[in-house]
Amino acid sequence: MSYRSHADLGAEDGHGAVMQEPEGELFHAPWEARTLALTLALGATGLWNLDMSRAARETLVNYRDLSYYERWLAALEKLVSQSGILKGHAAAPPRVLRAEWVAAALARGTPTARPAERPARFAVGHAVRTRAEQPAHHTRLPGYARGKIGTVTRVHGAHVLPDANAMGLGECPQWLYTIAFDERELWGEGLPAQRSTLSLDAWESYLEPA
Repeated sequence: MSYRSHADLGAEDGHGAVMQEPEGELFHAPWEARTLALTLALGATGLWNLDMSRAARETLVNYRDLSYYERWLAALEKLVSQSGILKGHAAAPPRVLRAEWVAAALARGTPTARPAERPARFAVGHAVRTRAEQPAHHTRLPGYARGKIGTVTRVHGAHVLPDANAMGLGECPQWLYTIAFDERELWGEGLPAQRSTLSLDAWESYLEPA
């Protein structure tokens, strides 16, 4: 069965208007805050990583019918089931996130920078083309930007590769770049003269010389 991300909605029509919400309104119901707490606590155990949790959410077959935190809760249920811990098939969690550690853990975040194992293939100003194929796994390259030509505007160093990390293959660090695209390259030549540029971050394996 091929991998399908139900979260890759960029450039698609028919999803309705974007509804703005008041600044600072974090939760709509008490259970949403508890879902966030569960996500943090279980994520800290090391039973899965950030990219595995993203893959679990985006492959929910009813993804588009769920609210934001409903997706988080459904993905947690999926990850816990897959881990085997409820049936005693998984090793004991190697880490525990205690309540008094939460503020520091949130402030620290999850750094993804890693030592580079080889020189960067591209530099600022290089023209690159993104890979066009649909990968059979989680990826951070959105569908609307595949097979498109852009320009490297920043080199970030080596970072954890989400594609490999989501499959449990290790971090496999790669160079990460910011790529700028002319809007006409992404949305078609039928647009009037360029008015804006869209930038996104892309790992080295997403790119080839243009």
